[in-house]
Amino acid sequence: MTELVIRTLSASDAHLFDALPDPLGAREGHRRTRFRPDWKRVALRDGEVVARGAWWGGPDDSEPVNINWFDVAEGEEEAGAELLRSAPWKVELEINPPGDWREVTDLRAAAEARFAAARAAGYELLVERFLYRWTPERGLPERPGRLRFSAEPDDAVFFDALRRIHSTTLDAHALRAIEEGGLDQAAREELDFFHWCPSPREWWQVAHTPEGDLAGIHIPAHNPSGPTIGFIGVVPEHRGRGYAYDLLAECTHFLVEQGAEFITGATDRANFPMAANFAKAGFPAIRERINFLPAG
Repeated sequence: MTELVIRTLSASDAHLFDALPDPLGAREGHRRTRFRPDWKRVALRDGEVVARGAWWGGPDDSEPVNINWFDVAEGEEEAGAELLRSAPWKVELEINPPGDWREVTDLRAAAEARFAAARAAGYELLVERFLYRWTPERGLPERPGRLRFSAEPDDAVFFDALRRIHSTTLDAHALRAIEEGGLDQAAREELDFFHWCPSPREWWQVAHTPEGDLAGIHIPAHNPSGPTIGFIGVVPEHRGRGYAYDLLAECTHFLVEQGAEFITGATDRANFPMAANFAKAGFPAIRERINFLPAG
């Protein structure tokens, strides 16, 4: 087998990134994503592209925050692994196959080839997630009217609520943060992400019961690709009453009132209650997201 050549692309040769087939439909999933040419890398053998990766970050980020497009040609898992290993950035990897990838033989083979390349490069599976997309033809979810929603300017209120919410969380990213640095780190990472989003801080809302108790929080947001359900969380003492649906319905209405023509969302596959709430609120699962972390 001939020697592998790894190249970081530039504006002049960015077209090389499009030389591979796209069996998992990544291009459609990234219609609104803006990639920097110099954060794209390809692996070539005999002048042919056999693996590619696009590292991504926000418009003001000096370094990528993740890899969210990664492909390997058939039989070129090792080329994909070398593409990841040789990159100057060690960040989270996302592979976003269609929702039916497990049932369709060709899609399953393509997805598993990418998983194998990631593992060979030292990446470890963190979590499998559902990706959702609401559009107006789905209709707005009914507001149950049980909670009172309001803006809250004090970050300390959200920090405390996030610590309480994550004390019994099912979310894999939060559990990893707790393992590394406790509840404070998990809450801080959430707040940092919400502040990183380009949507206004004034959108963040707390929810109270008619008696005045804090029931939870919801964060309507815009990420660089559009409007999204940033966060839904119920404090432990008010769980078991279905309030997560109330928060999701309110978050959806809020974003539509701000002009959203579609809304995305996500939850871990293992978070069965939240997945049921997305389905109830009219959010179909359109893709999955498999998150890998670089070892160590």
